[in-house]
Amino acid sequence: MCSNGCMPEGDTVWRACQRLHSVLAGRRLTRGELRVPRFATTNLTGTEVAEVVSRGKHQLFRLSSSYTLHVHFRMDGTWRIFGKRAKWSGGEEFQIRAILGTDEHDVVGYRLPVVELVETSAEDTVVGHLGPDLLGPGWDIEEALRRLRKHPECTIGEALLDQRNLAGIGTFYRAEVLFLQGVHPRTAVGNVPRLERLVMRAQQLLYANRWRPEQTTTGDLRSTKRAWVFERSRQPCRRCGTQIQTEDFGPTGQERRSFWCPRCQPRL
Repeated sequence: MCSNGCMPEGDTVWRACQRLHSVLAGRRLTRGELRVPRFATTNLTGTEVAEVVSRGKHQLFRLSSSYTLHVHFRMDGTWRIFGKRAKWSGGEEFQIRAILGTDEHDVVGYRLPVVELVETSAEDTVVGHLGPDLLGPGWDIEEALRRLRKHPECTIGEALLDQRNLAGIGTFYRAEVLFLQGVHPRTAVGNVPRLERLVMRAQQLLYANRWRPEQTTTGDLRSTKRAWVFERSRQPCRRCGTQIQTEDFGPTGQERRSFWCPRCQPRL
């Protein structure tokens, strides 16, 4: 969906973990390499993978050794799953950051910017700051709303991307849910009407797309029809025909691209 190289969002990471879990869970590693300086001498061979789960945009590989492999895709990371005799593809050899092999598969991580081992009992040191996970079994909308309302002066566009409020939303879902709710991205959280409904809509969209490689909020899976406003700068709004606007905004050094319709999402 993100032709401009945006970060995978919660549903994409959730789906990746489901696939990884299906080939790794309950299996002993015949090869376990972490090709990052801090853990370059770590050998996971012989360790059994208990489960692979997502937490927002983070991935947690829980191991029988009471350690967890923590991974984050950020912009460029990806896992590729290969049969034992298949040729690896997905990047150059020097881009490989992790190899998890079993009797049936090789799982190869390319360009992963975050690869680290932590004790499973200490997972909170890497994901404890996150707000409620939109696709997690413990999704708590009241806690998400409490966190959002804690800073009523913050723009809703920035607040939705702050993973400390709720975990899983990126620039695609931010743009789309704000359009569907008729809210301008620079509206202060304290001025957003029906904030609960906005958060519910966000969770519904991620949940509906969780098994699909093609993210859509319009219900149309054609590549040029999947979004209302995202990456449609200067194109006509699908509802009213007004030209879609865009800008980068956010904390210094963390500015992210935003899309909106000036008529359907008037700035207060």
